[in-house]
Formats: sequence, C-alpha cells, structure tokens
Amino acid sequence: MRIRFKDETPSIGLHNILAVGTTVKGDIITDGDFRLNGRVEGNINCAAKLVIGPKGYIDGDINSVNAEIQGTVVGCIRTSGALVLKASSVVTGDIFAQTLEIEPNAKFSGVCNMLTSADEIQT
Repeated sequence: MRIRFKDETPSIGLHNILAVGTTVKGDIITDGDFRLNGRVEGNINCAAKLVIGPKGYIDGDINSVNAEIQGTVVGCIRTSGALVLKASSVVTGDIFAQTLEIEPNAKFSGVCNMLTSADEIQT
C-alpha cells in the first residue's frame, strides 16, 4: 500500500533507511535512495539507488536504477544501471543489469543477463 499526502512531493536527495532489527512483510516502493539494513519479505521497487547493507536481507525481487548489495538477496535483481556485489554479498537468483561488478568473495548463484541501453527491464 502506498500512501502519499496531498501536499507531499518527493525531493531530490531523499533517503530512506530500514534499520537492523526491523522486518517488513510486503512490497516497498520508493522514488528516492533506499538503504536496507533490516529484513524485507517482499519485493523492492526503487526509482533511484538501493543499498542492501551487510546485515540486510531480502526474500523477494529487486527493481532499481542502481544497486549495491552487501547482504543477502534471495530473488531476481533487475537494474537499469549498475549493480555491485560486494565481498560480503550472497545472491541467490537471476541478475539483469547493464553493468555488473562482482568483488572477490561475493557469492552468486543464478543466471546473469547483461542488458544494453535499448533493453527494457520488465517488472
């Protein structure tokens, strides 16, 4: 469920954080940057940059412009820009990205699909 107040408009540079020890069961949709340090059981649609912190966990699909994964993702990751898998990341699921960087010791199990700028990301 998405709630937006009548006078509320998203501002550039808006950042959202889900803290360690917090669990959300359901989908998250955000127009600004989002940092996940907690747990999400659902999908995340981020119209900016998504960062999954070292303690972050998502059981669901990710759609974002750019993403940096330090924690755990079980599900598909789709980015229209860059995807970075840091050394502490564990990803189980398929990846669709225009650019991909995988650091040593990152764990990835799935299929990687490299997109061109003409490719559309399907949600």
